[in-house]
Amino acid sequence: MPAKEVFGSHWFVLVRVVLPQVFDMSKQNEGSSRTAIIVMGGVAPDAGLTAALDRNDVIVITADSGAVYARAAGLSIDIAVGDFDSIPPLLLEELESAGVRVERHPVAKDATDLELAIEVAIREGADVVTVVGGHGGRVDQSFANAFVIASPAYKHISMHAILDSALVSVVHGGGGVTFLGAPGDVVTLLPLHGDAIGVRTEGLEYPLRGETLTAGTTRGVSNILLDREATVSLESGTVLVVRPGPEVVVNGNGEFE
Repeated sequence: MPAKEVFGSHWFVLVRVVLPQVFDMSKQNEGSSRTAIIVMGGVAPDAGLTAALDRNDVIVITADSGAVYARAAGLSIDIAVGDFDSIPPLLLEELESAGVRVERHPVAKDATDLELAIEVAIREGADVVTVVGGHGGRVDQSFANAFVIASPAYKHISMHAILDSALVSVVHGGGGVTFLGAPGDVVTLLPLHGDAIGVRTEGLEYPLRGETLTAGTTRGVSNILLDREATVSLESGTVLVVRPGPEVVVNGNGEFE
């Protein structure tokens, strides 16, 4: 077995481990999918992410100041979205000169830059969307990011994220998610937009067998991964599957140790 490598950055884990192996069970037999990566401001991508995204089948979209971080990391941006109130005007000119599609919105608007970017991803045909970044020191923005990715309006796509330092997957009623991790990893299930009904888990220390997670309660907090794989599904409602961000150890094959 190859020697262990330690990657403190969750960007590597997201692209090399989470994206290929986390899937929406309701989409398993629907053929090929198109993936969009949305880069928000707040966290600079590392070399692992840059290398993994150097592929033609991934749409790279930036939300406002996410363009700064993506450009600094050498990512090939396809579409830049936002009001651009927090990036240098010169960068916008450089992006446009490089052939990046720039979609400007007014500062006074009814949606965050992330929500606008998700709408663009869907318009471009993405049915797998992964959001990265978002640690800007504002708790209201963190809450807003979590709520928008879990919107019932997006239940037809497979939605994943790194919000601050947590790996997040969204599960809507009638669907599910299977993910890899390391034994002992913390896994939290948070119901949003109402009760989550008929929740079932496999591979977690405290199993749920068709039970209800009531909105506003904390029963789903701090479950534990028993082995390397777990599954969460539900009949109706919406659940955020959250894995907080301790340092992650993966081997040379991109697998958790």
